[in-house]
Amino acid sequence: MSKLSHVDEQNRPTMVDVSDKAVTDREAHARAIVRLPTEVLAALDGDDIATKKGPVFATAIIAGVMAAKRTHELIPFCHPLGLEKCKITIDVTGQQAVVDCRCKVHHKTGVEMEALTGASIAALTIYDMCKAMSHDIVIGETRLISKTGGKQDFYRDD
Repeated sequence: MSKLSHVDEQNRPTMVDVSDKAVTDREAHARAIVRLPTEVLAALDGDDIATKKGPVFATAIIAGVMAAKRTHELIPFCHPLGLEKCKITIDVTGQQAVVDCRCKVHHKTGVEMEALTGASIAALTIYDMCKAMSHDIVIGETRLISKTGGKQDFYRDD
């Protein structure tokens, strides 16, 4: 079994020491799927959903970017990163909103958690803003699609 990166020799939780790592360009892409019931899809007007709270997808994009920038405040052992890029897109395909979050940084550590956090919070914002229309909204799979620039690159091929 491989050693966990966030546990020290005495089996105590710890932040990973990145002091000897090389600074490289690092990118990550994460995706969250939000299944939308018919009532919510009926409110779709163009490429957004209008509610009393405001434009759903535009607000979710802002919330996701804000969350990605603050990932280190939410997840205890994440290093604080000055993100150089965070782009969130939301596309409706069939009965689901596909939330993609792409992050980039020039640093010693990767941005997978930032991308996953951005996609997750954008999905939660969609739920929050649409829950008055239906509680049958389902936040489904949230996963890493790709990452580059670290010890090893990763690309999901499905």
